[in-house]
Amino acid sequence: MGKRFVILGGGESGVGAALLAKQKGYDVFLSDGSSLKKEYRNELTEAGIAYEEGQHTEDLILNADEVMKSPGIPEKAAIVKMIRAKGIPVISEVELAYRYKGNSKIIAITGSNGKTTTTALTFHICKAAGLDAALVGNIGDSFAKQVALDPRPLYVVEVSSFQLDDIETFRPDIAILTNITEDHLDRYEYKFENYIRSKFRITMNQQANDTFIYCADDEVTLKYLTEYNIKSNQLPISMKRELPNGAFIKDGDMYVRTGQDFTTMSVFDFALKGKHNQYNTMAACVATTTMDIRKDKIRDAVKNFQSLEHRMEHVATVRGVDFINDSKATNVNSTWYALESMTKPTILILGGVDKGNDYSLIADLMKEKVKAIICLGTDNSKIHEAFENMVGTIVNTNNALDAVHAAFHFAEKGDVVLLSPACASFDLFKNYEDRGTQFKQAVKEL
Repeated sequence: MGKRFVILGGGESGVGAALLAKQKGYDVFLSDGSSLKKEYRNELTEAGIAYEEGQHTEDLILNADEVMKSPGIPEKAAIVKMIRAKGIPVISEVELAYRYKGNSKIIAITGSNGKTTTTALTFHICKAAGLDAALVGNIGDSFAKQVALDPRPLYVVEVSSFQLDDIETFRPDIAILTNITEDHLDRYEYKFENYIRSKFRITMNQQANDTFIYCADDEVTLKYLTEYNIKSNQLPISMKRELPNGAFIKDGDMYVRTGQDFTTMSVFDFALKGKHNQYNTMAACVATTTMDIRKDKIRDAVKNFQSLEHRMEHVATVRGVDFINDSKATNVNSTWYALESMTKPTILILGGVDKGNDYSLIADLMKEKVKAIICLGTDNSKIHEAFENMVGTIVNTNNALDAVHAAFHFAEKGDVVLLSPACASFDLFKNYEDRGTQFKQAVKEL
């Protein structure tokens, strides 16, 4: 038999890795501590892959030559500690996919905020330019599954810090780091430095002919940039100063330079509005400019891009009140960006599972823009403590319908109801998509 390859976690990335490993002749076993989705169970059965659910059988796992750990499983899980104690190598799904990608090129995007939008826009530009690309990782299909079932010459991959923790050789041709803000600290021993180190791993294996795009206005990124021996060609983006290479915005125009070539475009033509989206758009434009995509193709694609579901998505206007679904805002910084782009009095729907949030970051914007807070979570005490002296009205709700009704009750014509929770959704919903979908449904029923 081939090398014994054990996969922990049977979600999208776990099942994708199982299919690829099986195809490459490994002896594959998948173990999930809870229950598998029906579609994943069917895929494993059809491929003849052994699996278990609802438990982790030590004898079947600790005889592995290599383990692939799903990003959702923390290091502190008992089974992971046992695997580490035995010295069994642990890799992530993107590492496995990278091994078998052949000559294909990779654009990889990570960062605390903006990575999904940047990934989607980069992919959109590549497709508009006629490139045969696949959108994979956190946003699309599993990277490993794509490599196994439908390989492409170009992969646009959204990678999380958890996936970067377990890479060895993964080397993107183009790496984008959107920004670094405190997130997921519960998984990094509450040490911000550990999380920062994970993000910079995206550059770890890059060589001189690769590209690294980062935000020169992000203080954390700048502070740590010199601590890592980054060999790739660095192309920063900025709104605060002119740069000789990369991209910057000045007086409402974006300038992109990646070598001899120079492109300009008015920010008023960007389909994505808001300051944070100007950074996302710059990053995508720099990435695609380095790939020799024609300027007019990039310009057209940036103009006609449709924004993503659950990310500052305008749902409806009911009796003069706008409803915006930003359910993907699962940390305080995402909510900061959302509030920063608000131009009308705002009723904010906030709350859920708190990942060690520091609400003081949004205090000034709260005072300036928010007239009422509707809490949507099982435990809202931290929100009350943080804002009771700033915002006159704070109401508790525990489902999307009540939250929307309460928000509508406090809203007047010309106001905005913004769902931007700053928290994970797992206390009341399956995931942020489910939260956003229930919110939209409740708005449509008003």
